[in-house]
Amino acid sequence: MRRQDDSVRRKALNFEVVYHKFVPIYPLCSPFPTPNSDVNIDFPYPPMIRVTDVAKWYGSIRAVENINFSLAPGEIVGFVGPNGAGKSTVLKMLATYLLPTSGKIIIDGLDVVTHPLSIRRKIGYLSGDTPLYQAMRVDKFLRFCGKARGLSGNILDKKLAWVVDICGLSPHLYKRIDQCSTGFRQRIGVGAALIHDPPILLLDEPTHGFDPLQVLAFRDLIQSLSENRIILFSSHIIHEVAALSDRVLIIHQGNLLADGSIDNLAQKTGQSRDLEAIFAHLVRQQNCGEIAHA
Repeated sequence: MRRQDDSVRRKALNFEVVYHKFVPIYPLCSPFPTPNSDVNIDFPYPPMIRVTDVAKWYGSIRAVENINFSLAPGEIVGFVGPNGAGKSTVLKMLATYLLPTSGKIIIDGLDVVTHPLSIRRKIGYLSGDTPLYQAMRVDKFLRFCGKARGLSGNILDKKLAWVVDICGLSPHLYKRIDQCSTGFRQRIGVGAALIHDPPILLLDEPTHGFDPLQVLAFRDLIQSLSENRIILFSSHIIHEVAALSDRVLIIHQGNLLADGSIDNLAQKTGQSRDLEAIFAHLVRQQNCGEIAHA
């Protein structure tokens, strides 16, 4: 159903509006205490994220529909599709920035609709527009994000030093953010998403503005972080996804066309291990299906 006539959804939506209106801080940096109502779902090998029949509508405009997938710790998952395919919408729903119109998103046993703040404590999220306070110094901004995440004292100092090291921020640590290059600002955004050492990392177009050397350094960073985390990153640059991902989600026109490793997708589609060829084949199939049903 497109209408959200469920009272819990309405209450959650109203709360989200109030929360973002009166707490204008870095996205998902919650200063509020986390409710002690976490309930874990017991699976033999439980995924940490389960997305079931999720749709998002803006009035009469469909953004995404029938989205289904699950993610477990240790996975690097690339979310690939053209601009406007629905990648950012899905990531925003996972990050509790948007509520799904229908379907369910369960993260570590919690529903994004009823437990948004608890979920935010588990997530590091870098949105596509890299929201940073441009007039702040890099070190002060990261410290601010850490405090907003509830860190203080020696723990904050250690996490800050860790983020500066792994993201390579020391060359411009004491510069104002607006004096840094586009690529460096992306690295600051990744650092802000990591400052509380979350088990889930959601990155929307994280290599935007990177030069080739920065792209290679980013791959090393993500691989070094992946052992005990879920890392889901979006891109419309297919070769970046192919180079880094253990698994690929392919989305086009709001529909999830495929989910699997490149080897698995090549076998299913009868294509080579070329992700571009697999993507083109799936898009042609979708377009042919739409023409047939027109």
